[in-house]
Amino acid sequence: MADNLLTQLKSFTTVVADTGDFASMEKFRPTDATTNPSLITAAAQMPQYQPIVDEVLRAARKDLGGNVTDAKVANYAFQRLAIAFGRKILAIVPGRVSTEVDARLSFDTAATIAQARELIGLYDAAVVTRDHVLIKIASTWEGIRAAEVLEKEGIHCNMTLLFGIHQAIACAEAGVTLISPFVGRILDWYKKDTGKDYVGADDPGVQSVTAIYNYFKKFGYKTQVMGASFRNIGEIRELAGCDLLTISPQLLAELESTVDVLPRKLDPAVAKTQAIEKITIDQAPFVKMHEADRMAHEKLQEGIDGFSAALVKLEGLLAARLGELEATPTVA
Repeated sequence: MADNLLTQLKSFTTVVADTGDFASMEKFRPTDATTNPSLITAAAQMPQYQPIVDEVLRAARKDLGGNVTDAKVANYAFQRLAIAFGRKILAIVPGRVSTEVDARLSFDTAATIAQARELIGLYDAAVVTRDHVLIKIASTWEGIRAAEVLEKEGIHCNMTLLFGIHQAIACAEAGVTLISPFVGRILDWYKKDTGKDYVGADDPGVQSVTAIYNYFKKFGYKTQVMGASFRNIGEIRELAGCDLLTISPQLLAELESTVDVLPRKLDPAVAKTQAIEKITIDQAPFVKMHEADRMAHEKLQEGIDGFSAALVKLEGLLAARLGELEATPTVA
């Protein structure tokens, strides 16, 4: 009798939890975990994590002093909150946690580098070694250039909001550690654009990640591929064998409860035998390919806008909570 799908998947793919919920990580015991502004915002509103939020806010107020507005304290605190969640996650998972640079900096190379250094400095101060941290950066041309600098400094990067082969190749040539192509969001776009449904290997998101994986293995790039943003376990089954897959708790539960044979679909040895044309990507072809790829162009901007809006919401929640804390007398 076959094992459940999750157990089989872990035999040839590193499973990553796509959540900010520690209880889910405890349950499914992934190797790594990744968060984003939306997940941290959701987790920050859960009562069980309120003590972490309150501790971060009090420390931020202490660092900045009493003459700074609640809004500025909240902006300062969100990075510290991401680190606090990251440290908590690393007490559960044995591998790495991904912590995201402010999406509002996605088209600013210098600002992205500066914030990434600040984030890694906070992890350094917390005695978390760099091999356990990935800095998440949007896969804009500017973000990829920032990642190239950071990787040379020993700061490992996870390039997110990746939808096109041009983004993937540019990341690999920049020497980044990891890319996160968004399977489900690609599927969403094609379903809306064509009015068709897609199943199994016909799924455009599955096809995109398969092409990226085969390209990287064919040409010997060290950058790892982590499929992300899944809509169903069918997509996961089609990408079994990918370097890593980051999966929501709901789909992890479905994989764990499903007993069936899981064949490996992606294999580096098979990829090396395929006829694939080598593409050189610098800024001009990147921009040209990005403008020509309507799906990648729209989904990248939509993702940046969504993560930016989540950060604005989080900062608002933190400012409101700070006001509540400061309005409550401290008990001696």
